[in-house]
Amino acid sequence: MDRYEKWGYSLLAIIAIVYLLVIFIGMIAVFPFGILGLVFLAALGILLIKVLKERLQNKEDDYYNREVDK
Repeated sequence: MDRYEKWGYSLLAIIAIVYLLVIFIGMIAVFPFGILGLVFLAALGILLIKVLKERLQNKEDDYYNREVDK
């Protein structure tokens, strides 16, 4: 991965974080109805963490990425 790709991913990550913060603040502003959105965002966050954790711990996928998909 070259430095331009790293910069691109970094900028995308920053934009995604800012966008999620704006959504979060907006849902707090419309509090009674925003609870559904907050629960939805929490569920998505939990699932994202689960998927990333499983991917990082999966040795078989790492093997196939290194050896088979060349």
